[in-house]
Amino acid sequence: QVQLVESGGGLVQAGGSLRLSCAASGRTFSTWTMAWFRQAPGKEREFVARIIWSGYTYYQDSVKGRFTISRDNANDTVYLQMTSLKPEDTAVYYCAANSRYRSTHPVEYEYWGQGTQVTVSS
Repeated sequence: QVQLVESGGGLVQAGGSLRLSCAASGRTFSTWTMAWFRQAPGKEREFVARIIWSGYTYYQDSVKGRFTISRDNANDTVYLQMTSLKPEDTAVYYCAANSRYRSTHPVEYEYWGQGTQVTVSS
């Protein structure tokens, strides 16, 4: 019943910027924690950033200072603004929602989008 759809991925040169969007539909709540994860080929899915209902944010160290997560509750949309992109940022990026926890663990997220590819060239 809850659907998350990511968009905004693509190919960008190192040092460039990209903004990802996650549009939610169905029974969603502004109190839920929203997060971005990513998964590179041959790697485990890893936490990137999260935002809770109050707007408090938390980031993986490798993206801190470069990425910004935000949410627009009125439009049920979450964003990930990525700047100073590096080749190691290349991955499929997933939007996720969690109704219970302030979490960085994929297993604790209930709802997932299908992902959007981000490729950063050197």
